[in-house]
Amino acid sequence: MLFWPVFALMTGAAIFAVLWPLGRARPLAAAAYEADLAVYRDQLGEIERDRTRGVLLEREAEAARTEVSRRLLAAADRGADVIAPGAPFRRRVAALAALAGVPVFAFLVYAALGSPGLPDAPIQARLDKAPEQQDVAILVRRIEDHLASNPNDARGWEVLAPIYLRLGRPQDAVAARTNIVHLRGADAARLADLGEAMVAAAGGTVRTDAREAFERALTFDKTNAKTRFFLALAAEQDGRKDDALNAWRALASENTAGDPDADAWRLAAARRAERLQVEQGRP
Repeated sequence: MLFWPVFALMTGAAIFAVLWPLGRARPLAAAAYEADLAVYRDQLGEIERDRTRGVLLEREAEAARTEVSRRLLAAADRGADVIAPGAPFRRRVAALAALAGVPVFAFLVYAALGSPGLPDAPIQARLDKAPEQQDVAILVRRIEDHLASNPNDARGWEVLAPIYLRLGRPQDAVAARTNIVHLRGADAARLADLGEAMVAAAGGTVRTDAREAFERALTFDKTNAKTRFFLALAAEQDGRKDDALNAWRALASENTAGDPDADAWRLAAARRAERLQVEQGRP
């Protein structure tokens, strides 16, 4: 319940910080206006004295008086709103209206569009909810907290690694996949997953570390679709477009029915092969 008083005080302080300089601007502007008028009046007096002493001819004095009078009138026009009757009162009313109106308006909008009736939701209470009642960020936090005290839980890393990729955290996915290989041991699928995370962390480029992971995966299973797809991508990025095209065609032509993951990579290879053929002007 402490939230609303604190929120009100913070809002009032913010509005006051904005309105205070604005309220000071008018007195300062009025002082500047009066100073300008005084300068122009002194100039008119100086012109008259110079004319009397014979320093200025009548024609020159008249021209000087005309110029100074023009500036005096312009300054008077600019300062009319500064010294207008009732201006300080209107400024105070506007300031008070803003001070009271902005928080009220914000509260009404929140009451209409927000959820002021919802209870507080501290982080620990959300972490204690059942998994099906939590959002992805909370689930990730729970798993990370678990792995912080149980770093050898390979199952936890296996759950977390693909989530990291979906959340756009490829470096964390690389760390998770590395832990999985270390804890579970290397095989074609784990090394291919590690290589995929490395490619994502490199912005889609198959660098040396990822290539080594894929080539090592081939020693376990030469038919692994993900490994073959990314090695073909590496060939294309190296400028070996014919090798890439042949590798993608071979993968696209295989029968992977019954293996949804392999079938997805086969379709991806078919699309890549088609795009590369178009780029090379082949039918």
